[in-house]
Amino acid sequence: MSASIIDLRSDTVTKPSAAMREAMMKAEVGDDVFGEDPTVNLLQQKVADLLGKEAALYVPSGTQANQICLKVHTQPGDEVIMEKGCHLFNYETGALALLSSIQPHVVEGVLGVMNLSDIKKAVRPKLYYMPRSAAVAIENTHNRAGGTIYPIETIREIHDFTRAEKMGFHLDGARLWNACVETGIAPKEYASYFDSVSVCLSKGLGAPVGSVIAGSKDFIERARKFRKIFGGGMRQAGILAAAGIYALDHNRERLKEDHAKLRYLADELTRISSLSIDREAVQTNILLIGIEKTGKTQEEVLALLKSKGVLLTLGNWMSVRAVTHLDVSMEQVKQAAGIFHELFD
Repeated sequence: MSASIIDLRSDTVTKPSAAMREAMMKAEVGDDVFGEDPTVNLLQQKVADLLGKEAALYVPSGTQANQICLKVHTQPGDEVIMEKGCHLFNYETGALALLSSIQPHVVEGVLGVMNLSDIKKAVRPKLYYMPRSAAVAIENTHNRAGGTIYPIETIREIHDFTRAEKMGFHLDGARLWNACVETGIAPKEYASYFDSVSVCLSKGLGAPVGSVIAGSKDFIERARKFRKIFGGGMRQAGILAAAGIYALDHNRERLKEDHAKLRYLADELTRISSLSIDREAVQTNILLIGIEKTGKTQEEVLALLKSKGVLLTLGNWMSVRAVTHLDVSMEQVKQAAGIFHELFD
């Protein structure tokens, strides 16, 4: 990507720093399918400790992490309750049906957050001709709602309910690190309410590849089997795991900087009357920019911005999305805001 391009498409576009590449080059490796890669084992133990879980498992992607977890939680024909805009329902290519023969039961949330009363309504009666409500899955932070944070009080309520109903409770924590630095709530506290947690290393933390699943020893033992079935068994993966270790050690606290960049951009765009910003949703590093009043389509807005060197992606209906990350500076964010003023004021 040219240095003149301001890439706000996603925090997934980050590239390993020189120091991270150095850590990767020096990584001690072995065969991880045999459980013999010391760097992978170190990463897994590190994440398990951070999340307060008995064990963890390194996997290639966040989608695979979520799919493995829900595979363990369910049997074919089961149903999983989730919010309508969540990643599991919208961005995992129908994998729930294809890989696990289960179906989502979607609930309308507010800024990506389901309330307990709506979850209770979605639970099926225990009748033989209805699917079994096997689990609840939530996403924190919530991508499609604009990087919004799940309130810890709501998480506690859902936890208590799923325990009483003997349902699984899964956290898609791809951007859990963002929620932690913004709220001050420790990863271990968030994770304590869930049977399974997936966290991503390749978004705001800046690693090139990988996610980690955490749960009980029994859960991770079963997850390892499905990782192999889904084609996720890697061999000398320590080269990649070393990047994850570096990211966890050096790049978690600096996520606050991304949030500050995002707030600056939101403040500037709020001043442009043809754009719409939901300030309540401006919580971490994702901004949804309403464009309906510009009279242009999403594609036209994206093309205009690209012509000026600013890259964004499609958001929800009549919006575009900007994401701040470690490879875009505050100065570049200020430049991007100036280009928005130039094009849409």
